[in-house]
Amino acid sequence: MSSFIDVSVQILLSIVSMGLPMVPDGKPTVSESMPLWPDGPPGVAKDAPGQQPMFTLYRPSPEKATGAVIVVFPGGGYGGHADHEGRPIAEWLNGLGITAVVLKYRLAPQAHHPAMLQDAARAIRMVRAHAAVWKIDPHRVGVLGFSAGGHLASTIATHFDAGDPSAVDPIERFSSRPDRAILIYPVISMNPVYTHGGSRRNLLGPDPTKELSDSLSNELQVTKNTPPTFLAHTDEDKAVSAENPLLFTLALRREKVPVELHIFEKGPHGLGLGREGFAFSEWPGLCAKWLDSQGFLKKN
Repeated sequence: MSSFIDVSVQILLSIVSMGLPMVPDGKPTVSESMPLWPDGPPGVAKDAPGQQPMFTLYRPSPEKATGAVIVVFPGGGYGGHADHEGRPIAEWLNGLGITAVVLKYRLAPQAHHPAMLQDAARAIRMVRAHAAVWKIDPHRVGVLGFSAGGHLASTIATHFDAGDPSAVDPIERFSSRPDRAILIYPVISMNPVYTHGGSRRNLLGPDPTKELSDSLSNELQVTKNTPPTFLAHTDEDKAVSAENPLLFTLALRREKVPVELHIFEKGPHGLGLGREGFAFSEWPGLCAKWLDSQGFLKKN
């Protein structure tokens, strides 16, 4: 415990030098976006256009806050960020008492794998590094992704690491493993039979090797250490087939990882929180019940 506190103090002392905005009482603001890498991502110049991922923190009211936090990855085929899968999702989570982070990760054509995974890992480490400052529980950090953002969420859920205890940058000392994962109409596989072609091309380039494709086919990467997962999809989805969450669910079951899957019959791709007339609109309520069962809605 003392080592965690020591590192948290180092983070607090370095906030100003990192360029995070401050308010008079010494707490980071929650209404402005922050650069995920204040000096630029690894190997990328600080002013490189389209290469500066952003991290926006949304906190619930103090009387409602549970201490849990979820990092949100909007979809967009790894070529954009869908607005309706960003701030509205953060506001929904805030309504449950959960702190939300919306990540605008790097995109094609300027970036390809592993840039997006680096950004996802950094966001989770950043949350844990600032746990004491932002009054959140470093052991209740989830991810929530939509479509290609669901692929990114499933990637960090299967490609995490424990952090580097000897890293000069104290943020890099923290684990990038999410404690829970929520995947909504997610791309999971890079197998051409199942994948979303645009997401695959933007992530891996036009002619990836089978080895690279398999390494990012996350149904093949599940282990017993993959976090418990909630998934929702529609059978009618023409952009991302329902085989994607089904394959991931089967892989989780093989490893005895707790999983909850909902396949709704009707509805197109990209419904976000839902739309009137579609049963898919029930997923936020079902997910809230799941989050409650996972301890994310209980106060510290």
